[in-house]
Amino acid sequence: MKARGADLIARGLARAGTRYVFALSGNHVMPLFDAALDAKLPLIHVRHEAAAVHMADAWGRLTGEVGVALVTGGPGHANAVSALYTALAAESPVVLLSGHAPTNELGRGAFQEMAQAEMAAPASKASWTVQSAASLGADLARAMRTAASGRPGPVHLSLPSDLLEAQLGADLPPREAFSPEAISRGVSAEALQGLQKARKPLLIAGPASGNARGRAALRSFEEATGVPCIVMESPRGVNDPGQGLLAEMLAAADVVVLAGKRKDFTLRFGAAFAGGCRVIETDGGPISAGAGNWSKSGWLDEVRSAIAFRPAAWKTLASKPGGPLHPVEVGREVQKLLDAPEAVLVADGGEFGQWSQATVTAPHRVINGVAGSIGSALPFAAAAKLALPGSAVVAMLGDGTFGFHSSEIDTAVREKLGYVAVVGNDSCWNAEYQIQLRSYGAARARGLDLLPTRYDRVAAAFGAHGEHVERPADLAPALARAARTGLPACVNVMIERLPAPTFRRG
Repeated sequence: MKARGADLIARGLARAGTRYVFALSGNHVMPLFDAALDAKLPLIHVRHEAAAVHMADAWGRLTGEVGVALVTGGPGHANAVSALYTALAAESPVVLLSGHAPTNELGRGAFQEMAQAEMAAPASKASWTVQSAASLGADLARAMRTAASGRPGPVHLSLPSDLLEAQLGADLPPREAFSPEAISRGVSAEALQGLQKARKPLLIAGPASGNARGRAALRSFEEATGVPCIVMESPRGVNDPGQGLLAEMLAAADVVVLAGKRKDFTLRFGAAFAGGCRVIETDGGPISAGAGNWSKSGWLDEVRSAIAFRPAAWKTLASKPGGPLHPVEVGREVQKLLDAPEAVLVADGGEFGQWSQATVTAPHRVINGVAGSIGSALPFAAAAKLALPGSAVVAMLGDGTFGFHSSEIDTAVREKLGYVAVVGNDSCWNAEYQIQLRSYGAARARGLDLLPTRYDRVAAAFGAHGEHVERPADLAPALARAARTGLPACVNVMIERLPAPTFRRG
């Protein structure tokens, strides 16, 4: 029995276990929208192509499944590519399916003809264009398998529209062809021996271990061995305020195993370690204590205490009664919403994003990541609510960040995804403003002001719940009302314009 190429793709996604496709419509992919109906494949229709990729990214991080984004060709594909870099730096399993000009029109000025695979390649593990309708199923299986195998990451696949419309009798590959390849990888015997012999060992994992499953595995390894395990996933690296006095611990270690963590700018290319420190780089993967004796000491407790360090004054810090609010007070109140099983914190933006990571914790955390990009918070939050529908989901984002994907509130309202977005509004691109102050002085700190926009009203116009907070006394009631509505909610909080915190002893 013959079927369209589009039906092969839709049925292939269903065979792979795909639960949602994050999509934005367009000419080249309308056959796939039609085929998704028969395959009973739910489409989450977003408002910007990059948001589709961001949602697939958050889905992949939280569930461990491959997140799938579907966009049209040409400018739709170009919009989506920017978000691939965030997923690549986060080592998130994502497949981007892009419509493409028909093969029989290439080189003749086809509608929205573009070198799509070449454009996506630098931001992907792999990127290619399907060459024949008969190989559509095999190409999809390869893309899904590649995204999840080894060190996870995004894969792009372009789908020419004539191949999607073609009638053919090709069969789909078996389900196992869509699954990750069994690759032998993990912490080597050399690395384990190095940790066993060290007085002050550290194991530093990369972004792929930043989800709840990865962190649980690292905690088990810590308990079995006494070796402190740290996940580094922030563009601030050793200065990540969510990691307390991390820089001091890195400088004190005598053996460090990088388990899937690159010795990149976040580690000052290795200069974060003392001169005599032995650094062993591995691919990461499964971590086991293995055989041998582990000599536990007080070093684990010392590192844990350093990472947890926050100034004592934060516990009682109070904003001025009339506002604006200090970010520490905002974090203290938001934490109450996240003190629940399976709660999700989404943190995004410049300085307020850093304050959020330093003041708030949750069982699940999704941040903008090593890419240093901003703007993904609202798509991330929507995907988190789909992945964990019974959990509290709170996104903390700056006012500059809000502007990137504010229209995705419409997506959340349509899909009934009730997260709470807390906007730290200091009417400024504050991360860059702080660079200006440090580098050029106050007299030359120009061009980065924003209006004190009522983002709560923007959200309400999309059908969400909105709250505006100017005084500290109003924050807790506003957050409580937002959490109770069951709607997507935006709490617009006027905050002090402060640099992100940095920690030192004394």
